[in-house]
Amino acid sequence: MTDEEVEALTALSRSRTEPASRVSRAQTLLAYRDNPSFCAVGRRLGVHHQTVERCVERALAHGPLAALDDRPRPGKEPTITPEAKAWLVSLACDKAKDHGYPHELWTTRLLARHAREHGSGAGHKCLANLVQGTVCKILGKEEIKPHKVRYYLENRDAEFEQKMAEVLCVYREVAVLKKAPGRSKRRGKPVAIVSCDEKPGIQAIATTAPDLPPEPGAHATFAR
Repeated sequence: MTDEEVEALTALSRSRTEPASRVSRAQTLLAYRDNPSFCAVGRRLGVHHQTVERCVERALAHGPLAALDDRPRPGKEPTITPEAKAWLVSLACDKAKDHGYPHELWTTRLLARHAREHGSGAGHKCLANLVQGTVCKILGKEEIKPHKVRYYLENRDAEFEQKMAEVLCVYREVAVLKKAPGRSKRRGKPVAIVSCDEKPGIQAIATTAPDLPPEPGAHATFAR
């Protein structure tokens, strides 16, 4: 090793910000330089002697500094095309009932099954073996959650502010009456406070507006 390489390895071996794997390999090469014995270096650093041997062999083949990084793994070539992913995301932005299912919204399992059965007909044969986990990964990258609905409110009453003020004034007036010492009478007249609760048991017949579909990069869920 050259003096520059030794100096660089020494700095790396003492670093507290570098990844632990790079620090360990730098220490291994410096220790082997002082004592060229795989077993001795392994005992000194608390690693297996084969780990030391692999690190030294990589340093001899590619250079000391190049041996500090992990070798690139070949991996598996992606089999799902970008067009197929776009088709799947577009499908998730529809409702399951629009494609003949009794369910209103998609589940990732149902979406995977539909893609396996109809992907080839849409020109995406690569989806023939699509599994639920892959669907979750594809939708996760686009931040799409077709199985969820978020609710929102719209103010469509032009007199809402005035009505709100009247209701809040009633609540405030009741609170003042409750704290008053002689609340049983007001201006010489008896006062009765009656509370009428809402009726949550009444089921809504339908929504007031059509659901808004998800949009990649904008809205993750259906909006109602």
